Amino acid sequence: MDFLPKDPAILVSSVNMLLRDEEFDTLESLCYSFNREAQEVKDYLAQYGYVFSESQKQFRPIGYDTAL
Repeated sequence: MDFLPKDPAILVSSVNMLLRDEEFDTLESLCYSFNREAQEVKDYLAQYGYVFSESQKQFRPIGYDTAL
C-alpha cells in the first residue's frame, strides 16, 4: 500500500488490517510511515463515527464499549 485511503470505511479497514497483521505495532508508527499524523486520522474518522481503541489497537464504531 502506497498511501492511506481517503474513504472512511476503507481507511478503517486498512488501518485495522495493518495493525492486526502486525505490520505496525502502533497507530503512531503506521501514520508516520504514511506521512500522516495519528491525531489527524483519529479526528477524521471520528467525523464518520469511529473511535480508536488503544487496548484493542483498532478503530471501532463510537459507542462500541457502551453497547449491551
